[in-house]
Order: sequence, then structure tokens, then C-alpha cells
Amino acid sequence: MIVSNVSLSGCAGVNSALCAAAAGEGHLRGGSDRSTLTPTGNLVVAVCLGIIGTLGLMNNLLVLVLFCRFKILRSPINLLLINISISDLLVCVLGTPFSFAASTQGRWLIGEGGCVWYGFANSLFGIVSLISLAVLSYERYSTMVAPTEADSSNYQKVYLGITLSWVYSLIWTVPPLFGWSHYGPEGPGTTCSVDWTAKTANSVSYIICLFVFCLIVPFLVIVYCYGKLLCAIRQLLQRQRTGKRTDRARQYRTFSAATLKTPRCGGEGGKRWGRDGDEMEKVEVSSVGTHSGWEEGDSECLYSDSAERSGLLLREAL
Repeated sequence: MIVSNVSLSGCAGVNSALCAAAAGEGHLRGGSDRSTLTPTGNLVVAVCLGIIGTLGLMNNLLVLVLFCRFKILRSPINLLLINISISDLLVCVLGTPFSFAASTQGRWLIGEGGCVWYGFANSLFGIVSLISLAVLSYERYSTMVAPTEADSSNYQKVYLGITLSWVYSLIWTVPPLFGWSHYGPEGPGTTCSVDWTAKTANSVSYIICLFVFCLIVPFLVIVYCYGKLLCAIRQLLQRQRTGKRTDRARQYRTFSAATLKTPRCGGEGGKRWGRDGDEMEKVEVSSVGTHSGWEEGDSECLYSDSAERSGLLLREAL
């Protein structure tokens, strides 16, 4: 095993981050670093990674195939979903197989360069997905609150959002390649990522910036945009309910007014008269009741009690 002649005791006067990185690189080059998990633990991790990788590969490929096959799905908003799908697919193809193989063997298999590549690629594609979700939430929010109808043929904003997600991710994943923190083994030693455990100012400052700008900021954007969308939908539903109650009340008022202005004449075969006194049609009014003094042909009329019933219904509606 080729390891630099820097012992832990000799690191007292040297940058501890560089010393730890050198030690880690030496272990990776030798390929003798074993996983800290038991064989059973490695097997469980390998099975989980295999399931996740297979499902992720199949689902994201299906999304891409459907998008390419059906033109109706090729809308600007769906391009953001395709960007997320592509980044997830790249993780399944360029990242998961290496960690799966390492878990089956209980150690990292592809050396120092492979570890750096794995850490960089997974960080890059993961941040792209997260930023794309934030851009998607903002796009939906701006479409909902826009005073004009959304233009389904305008791809300029979407292309800008996709470019932003990749450039923003590169800005925060390239620095470890040039000395601001570094990529190395993590956890049980079968995966690689940014060195989260280093206590040096170099590593801590990068981790804080990565946490704030690549997790907290996108998360807050997503929460704000979807929160506003939920409030807008709730207000819309309340307006619809109010409109329905108003329409129902207007119908009851119309019915009540029409009933009050329409007299009914007693007796079988009585006549209903219009507003101008013209005879409209014969109606059977025996259901209203027969007054003891009524006889067929009498001209006395009686208003129905429907107005009172409609008034009660109106009060219930309001």
C-alpha cells in the first residue's frame, strides 16, 4: 500500500485537513479500506441501493420516453420536470452503480479519482434537482398570480431556469475540486461526498455555505411559492361558494316576488290571472283548500302561502 510518510503525530504542525485528505487518498489508492458495516449491513445497503437504482432508472426513462413520444406533453412547465428527470437518471447511471458495487464487496473499488468523481457527480445532479424544484414552484406561482394568461409557447423563461439550475449547481460543486473543502469517503466507506466531518475553517465554511445556499434557500422558495398558491386557491374556493349562495338567494327572491304577484282564485276550476288582469290558464286549486263561502265562479281570490315558505328558504340560504 502506497501511503505518504505523514504520520498522525507529524501532523501537529501541518494543516490537519491536508493531512487527513492525504491519509484518505492513500487508503483509496491502496483499495484496502474496508467498510465499517458488517457483511449483513453491507448486504442490506446493497439491496436497497439496487432497488432504488433500478426503480429510478425505469421511472425516469419512462418519463423521457413519454415526453418524446407525445407532443401534447411538450409544454414549458413539463421541460422543468424533464430536467429533474434527467438529473435523477444521471445519478442512477453514473453514481448508484459504484456505491452498489462497493457495498457488495464491502469496500470502495475505483480508487481516489473515482471517489472524487462520485462525490462531485452526485452533488452536482442532486443540487440540479433541488434548484429545478425551486424554479418549478416559482414558475407555477408566477403563472397563477400573473394578470394575463400564460403563454404555452414561450420557452424562454423555462430555458433560463434550466440553465440557472445547472450553472448554480456547478458554482457550488466545483470549489472542492480546487481546495475549498474536498471530496472523500463518507459513512461506512462505500460512498464518497464532501468531507462533512472535518473541523477546519476551510471545510466548515464550505459546508455552511452549501447548507444555506443549496438547501435552505431553495427550500424557502418552495415553501413560499406553494404557500401562496394554497392561499390563492383557498380564496378562489371561498369566492365560488359565496357566488353560489348569492345566485341561490337571487333565485329565491325572484320566486318569492313572482308568487306574491300571482293571485289564485278559489274553487274547482278556478282561474289564475296575470299581472294585467288577463286570464292566463285554468288551474286546479283544490289543494289550496276550499273556503266555506266559495262557490264555483266566484271572483274572490286568495294569495298562496308559498311566499311565506319561500321567505323561510331564503333566510336559510342566507
